[in-house]
Amino acid sequence: MYSDNDQTHQHSHSEPSPIDPEGVAQLRASAPSEELIAVVSGTFQVLGDPTRLKILYALTKRSCCVRDLAILVGVTESAVSHQLRHLKDRRLVKQRREGTTIYYSLNDQHLVVLFREAEYHADHVYRDLPDHPYP
Repeated sequence: MYSDNDQTHQHSHSEPSPIDPEGVAQLRASAPSEELIAVVSGTFQVLGDPTRLKILYALTKRSCCVRDLAILVGVTESAVSHQLRHLKDRRLVKQRREGTTIYYSLNDQHLVVLFREAEYHADHVYRDLPDHPYP
């Protein structure tokens, strides 16, 4: 998306002139902080692993221990523990102890909503549906 304006083709180190200065200014003023971008990016990175997604999907329904998650997901208990460590680091899951067993659950319900939106998007992609406006 280039303009015929010579300024956009300059090879200087300065920032090019925007096509829509007012629009760029509005977007800059409303842009999220770098800290927020880092947290959101980290969350999506963690969600990009199918094993972690399967664990989280199970935890959207109920809390589970490592052994039960391993059976559900089809990996070793060691692999589940490793993935849970990533999820705890991102504060997506929490744990509680009952006797000698540790149960894991979602840290909050935001993931349920995020999954629902991702499923809607997947459905649109899979069925080649047109976009629709949000209320």
